[in-house]
Amino acid sequence: MKGRFARRLVGGMIGAVALAGVSVMPVFADGEHAHGAATTTTNNALVKAVRAATERFKDVTVAKDEGYQLQFGCVSGPDAGAMGMHYVNGGLVGDPEIDVSKPEIVIYEPTPNGPRLIGADYLVLADAWNAKHSSPPELMGQWFQYFEAPNRFGLPAFYTLHVWAWKPSPTGTFVNWNTNVSCDGYSGQTAQ
Repeated sequence: MKGRFARRLVGGMIGAVALAGVSVMPVFADGEHAHGAATTTTNNALVKAVRAATERFKDVTVAKDEGYQLQFGCVSGPDAGAMGMHYVNGGLVGDPEIDVSKPEIVIYEPTPNGPRLIGADYLVLADAWNAKHSSPPELMGQWFQYFEAPNRFGLPAFYTLHVWAWKPSPTGTFVNWNTNVSCDGYSGQTAQ
C-alpha cells in the first residue's frame, strides 16, 4: 500500500511540475534575486555540468535503460512555448538530495527522427529538503522554484529547476517554459 501511494505521489508530482510551471513564482532566500535572464551560453558552469551529466541521454534508449520513463506526453503551454517530453526517473524523484550529475527528469523535444534531448529538470519534495536544510535549494547558484501546498494539484510542496542545456531559451536558461520548444511533432505515442 505504501509503495502504491509513493508511486501515485511521484506520478502526480511530475504532472504538477510539467503542467504548473507558468503559474508558479520562484522563492529566493533573503537578499537574492531572480535569474530569469541568466546566460544562455554554454560557458555557464551549471549548463556545462548538466551537459556532462546528460550527454549520454542524447540517445533516448540510454535514458530508458537507466530508468527514465516518458510521462505526460509532450507538455506545451497556451502561448509560452513548451516544456517538451519529460522522461522521469522515479527512484531519483523519491531521493531527497540534489545532485547535478543525477537529474530527476531529462527533457526531450519530439522530432521526425525521435526525441531530441533539450534539457534537464531537478526536483525535490519541500518537506524532505526542509527537514535537512535551512534555506531553499539551489544548484550551482541557481535557486529552485517553489510550488506551495496546498496547491491546485493536491500535492505536497516541492522545488524544481529546469535547465535548458541543449536548446537555448530566449527568456532564460533556467525558466520553466522554453519558447523555442514545440510539441508539434509529438505523435501521441508514449514509447518513442
